[in-house]
Amino acid sequence: MQRSSILAAAVCLALCGTTGFAMPAMAAVSAPAADATASHAQLPTIHYTRFRLPNGLTVIVSPDHKAPVVAVAVWYNVGSAREPLGKHGYAHMFEHLMFEGSEHHKGNYFQPFQKVGAIGMNGTTNDDRTNYFETVPASALDMALWMESDRMGWLLQGLTQASVNQQRGVVENEKRGDENQPYGLSIQENIEANAYPLNHPYHHDTIGSMKDLDAASINDFKHWFKRYYGPNNATLVLVGDITVAQARAKALKYFGNIQPGPAVARLAPWTFPRKTDTHGTMYRHVPQTRIYREWNTPADGTHADNLLSLAADVLGGGKTSRLYQKLVYQDKLADNVSVSDNSGKLATQFELSVTLKKGVDPAKVEAAIADVWTTFLKHGPTADELERAKVGFRASVVRQMQKVGGFGGKAFMLGRAQTFHGDPGAWRKSLADMMAATPEAVREAAVKWLSHGSYTLTVTAPPKGKHVSSTDSALVKGMGPAPGAPKPIMPTAHHWHAVASSVDRSRGVPEVTHFPSLTFPKLQHATLSNGIKVTLAERKGAPLVAMNLLFRGGYASDHGHPLGRANFTMRMLQQGTQSLNSIQLAKLEQSLGTRIGTGCGLDACSASLNALADKFDPSLKLLADIVRHPAFRHADIQRQRGQWLAGIAQQQAQPMAMALRVLPSLLYGKNHPYAMPLTGNGTTASIMALTTANMHTFMRDYIRPDNVRILVAGDIDMHDLTAELNKVFGNWKAPSTPVPTLTIPKVAPSSHARVFLMNRPGSSQSTIFAGILAPPTGSADDLAIGIMNGAFGGSFTSRLNMDLREAKHWAYGAHSFAPNAVGQRPFMMYASVQTNATAPSIKSALQDARDFVSTKPLTAAEMQKVKDSRIHAMPGEYQTDAAVLGTLYSMALYHRPDNYVETLKPRIEKLTLKQVQAAADQVIRPDQLTWVIVGDLAKVGKSVRALKLGPVEVLNADGTPAKSGK
Repeated sequence: MQRSSILAAAVCLALCGTTGFAMPAMAAVSAPAADATASHAQLPTIHYTRFRLPNGLTVIVSPDHKAPVVAVAVWYNVGSAREPLGKHGYAHMFEHLMFEGSEHHKGNYFQPFQKVGAIGMNGTTNDDRTNYFETVPASALDMALWMESDRMGWLLQGLTQASVNQQRGVVENEKRGDENQPYGLSIQENIEANAYPLNHPYHHDTIGSMKDLDAASINDFKHWFKRYYGPNNATLVLVGDITVAQARAKALKYFGNIQPGPAVARLAPWTFPRKTDTHGTMYRHVPQTRIYREWNTPADGTHADNLLSLAADVLGGGKTSRLYQKLVYQDKLADNVSVSDNSGKLATQFELSVTLKKGVDPAKVEAAIADVWTTFLKHGPTADELERAKVGFRASVVRQMQKVGGFGGKAFMLGRAQTFHGDPGAWRKSLADMMAATPEAVREAAVKWLSHGSYTLTVTAPPKGKHVSSTDSALVKGMGPAPGAPKPIMPTAHHWHAVASSVDRSRGVPEVTHFPSLTFPKLQHATLSNGIKVTLAERKGAPLVAMNLLFRGGYASDHGHPLGRANFTMRMLQQGTQSLNSIQLAKLEQSLGTRIGTGCGLDACSASLNALADKFDPSLKLLADIVRHPAFRHADIQRQRGQWLAGIAQQQAQPMAMALRVLPSLLYGKNHPYAMPLTGNGTTASIMALTTANMHTFMRDYIRPDNVRILVAGDIDMHDLTAELNKVFGNWKAPSTPVPTLTIPKVAPSSHARVFLMNRPGSSQSTIFAGILAPPTGSADDLAIGIMNGAFGGSFTSRLNMDLREAKHWAYGAHSFAPNAVGQRPFMMYASVQTNATAPSIKSALQDARDFVSTKPLTAAEMQKVKDSRIHAMPGEYQTDAAVLGTLYSMALYHRPDNYVETLKPRIEKLTLKQVQAAADQVIRPDQLTWVIVGDLAKVGKSVRALKLGPVEVLNADGTPAKSGK
């Protein structure tokens, strides 16, 4: 389950506003047809029907038959904004409790959904709402609706003190995990406390207070549920392979007999603009000083908020933005800048974030920000800046609409708009409002809302000798209560009532007896005039084309060269071509609504493109220019080098990245091609030593026409595709030197367990990794390893997670995974656990591993659960061009045949328990694990050593032995 804060919600362009929707029971409203005007005709549209059940449940239906799946989402009009003092965290806590079973379904809610292959199953909470969602095969819709309705109507009968205690521990570890990051949760808590008065609903963070949660009784949570989780305070969204008639009948069947709850008053918007500018300082163990600045602005979906979203993009929406240009390019004061319009139902936090270069005076940065701000308030955006921002917003919506569900898909857009606005189509109205904006209107909104009343928080390393922990507060403690809080608005009176249902819930969860077949695009192949191989998966339905240029090489090609060379060079391709400097390139990309990415993985590098179909030709030309004509200008290299080194410093302060940077060399040995930070960033020394000559050598050796496969998915036919590709790549000639041969030698396993400790003083959690080498991705038993991993630690209901999270609640999650690799791949166990449970967690995870290959081997039921999940999920996994393209990429890299996807089902079905257990016995070797533990060694070092797992060594953040060895 994932908690969604105000900051996280800004990632999704699901524009929303206030509620207050009321309709007669069962009345239906359909979405309007596309606007007739030319300016609005290009806006994307989601056709929907909305009606309300007699008990008040709002239902929104949007048929989409491109895949045999249905997205199911239930939105409750309750979030942390409803929490009074002393009850902070109740909404988020209930997000977790809703997965704990109900009267008619004992056990967690993941099990039935995993069995039918649900994808994207999750729940999130923010200030304004709680939502639950999953995408299921169309034949499993009745099961999904039964489950969602059972927890809406009969959750309390299944709620126990044990489940409350369990999830309280999980939530508290989620909070510890957030706080344990260098720029963690306590920073956002501080900003909210200083942005709004004590009596404002947004004064506190969504994740909640440990003190309040510890003090809460089971009756407190039951009262909370009865108050807010009735059908008349909820919206059910169904998007996918379903008709309106089916949706109406099924919604009434499963939800109609749930009793309505009390009427819930609508919280009135309260922007609370501040009159004066204030400042605070927070001391944290951070590698770089960061400045946050926040303004209170109007609620999401208002005209002002739509205009300010555009202003945010112009001011800090990327490297073409005003602040990035000033602070990163011109004055060289910062490594990163962003501006976001983090919209809420009652108010919005307009927020600036600047990560300073090491040693830069914050006062100098604030003066530079003031210069940009003053100019923008005086003149506003240019017409070109505004147009590029509009194109970006519109293109983002088009991409979102490829998915029926999940984060940001169509069900999300409709559900959020209904919950916030009382109008499922409100997202489109906001988008239309943005498309009609003028530079002067944006300027006027900025003058009104962004000229005063900011709160600035400087987060910096503590002065020498000052002790701080991950939960230390800032010097400024926040505002007290303020007068003038608006009163809640009671809804129009309705006599909601439950109706009879034919569902016999005593029979339990409905069985799903059949499943839809997988449909994967037929692959087409062609060869360009110079011999480049092209593979196309043609897909109609969305006006998008996705492309990937796959070059073999990857991080492994750094062997014998400066580590990080491949990834750094590929990222440099986006810093300018011989005819376009980095800013011109970025502006052109923005104006096309195109997304271009370059980078590397372990065994390959890629240049990717995601373009609007009507902008494919110019987008392709831009991609070709980037790949074929890099400039490698000195100023760009130096800027990128500085940001890269800062990124390495950030990784060396973040616990998970700390472990992943050192683990590969421990597993493979220092002279192996894979013995490098798994992040691909290299080391400080190697990046400092990297030269332009190194980059040119890499380009000559690997980025060439005889080392590339072009993979395409989307709305284009092969004739047009090859014609356009030949124009830009057909005359590309390979150099006379051959492509280097990369050999990935096999490594003998360690003969014994080893333990490496990394000290991170003040950590509120310990991050535990245990790794061992497993067979390559292309091995004959790859599928068996995948099924084995799903049962051991690769799914929510796996043994590892059910032990450390659900049974012992020492961790927010515990997992095992094996990143793909051409050579031997690392198999890793991972968990971040509360500090006082570090040694017990290690002991418990080790016992889980030992049991799995000895006294408690894999059972047939465990294996079948994972097999069913994988097989039944496949029809819904290819909704987007990006998903199809990802499969083409893996097929090309690991030499898989064209029918690989179509034959997955029978091959998985044929796997036997003996084969999967053999994979477990081969991979999971408990007494040969290499352990890396990152935490406060003053608190955990002694207890970890006492486990006597093997020889213990203390490492610095760069992987070298620590002198103290404590």
